[in-house]
Amino acid sequence: MQWERSREAVPRFEFLAEAGSTNDELREAASGSDASTWPHGAVIVTDNQTRGRGRLGRTWLAPTGKTLAISLLLRPELAGGRRFPADAYGWIPLIAGAAMTEAVRRAVDAAASDDHDRDEDDVTGGLDVELKWPNDVLISGYKVCGILSELLPDSGAVVVGAGLNLTLDEHDLPTLTSTSLLLATGRQPDADAVLADYLAGFLDLMRRFVEADADAVASGIADRVSAVCGTLGSEVRVELPGDRELLGLAERLDRDGRLVVRDRENGEPQSVAAGDVTHLRY
Repeated sequence: MQWERSREAVPRFEFLAEAGSTNDELREAASGSDASTWPHGAVIVTDNQTRGRGRLGRTWLAPTGKTLAISLLLRPELAGGRRFPADAYGWIPLIAGAAMTEAVRRAVDAAASDDHDRDEDDVTGGLDVELKWPNDVLISGYKVCGILSELLPDSGAVVVGAGLNLTLDEHDLPTLTSTSLLLATGRQPDADAVLADYLAGFLDLMRRFVEADADAVASGIADRVSAVCGTLGSEVRVELPGDRELLGLAERLDRDGRLVVRDRENGEPQSVAAGDVTHLRY
């Protein structure tokens, strides 16, 4: 595959036959002696990642050719070269999540449109694609993509990694709550189309965010993320640092992208900056 559409979406695109971790590869490239050749929007991709990792140091492996590991470099700065605000970084994984959710939705829609037996009023094939705060994309409750953002502290740059399950079958799935585009839709996904859609969407949302001085409300980013976030309005359990747990209703996102949960015990809203979230079903 030549990845023609994906190459057109970004200023630099590198596809590796194999990588330990695309985030590690991009971080080293973006901070090394040739850092100037890795601009904002540069991307490293592989379909054979051997040392992938997720949040909290979790590791994962996938069969060659059945997933995409995608790492995108951001060098955010405001107009006039002003420093990107520290409190705005929390929106970056949410922006990535929104872009991936929208790209996966369009891939699901495309697969459904090829199914001539579907209900004409159902353009999704009965599948619900949503973002689980802060960084998982779900298809009907099953994880198809996870996102991990890493700050390069000396430069203020960010490497945003995404792992997208393309053609995993039942025997390949890393957990019982995972899925792939192939399993969910029954159709072979167009990897280049999905990737190009994600990259272009992500960079467009970042542009809007930066042009509004990293104001998530004024830029429309807060509304865009909220619109695809299935966590909002759900009863959730949040595993907090220090082995603490919060049960309650996820009501909204605050100005910094934190999840506001109304505690079931005392009725008080709490803003959560980090934690594993489970959607509860009653």
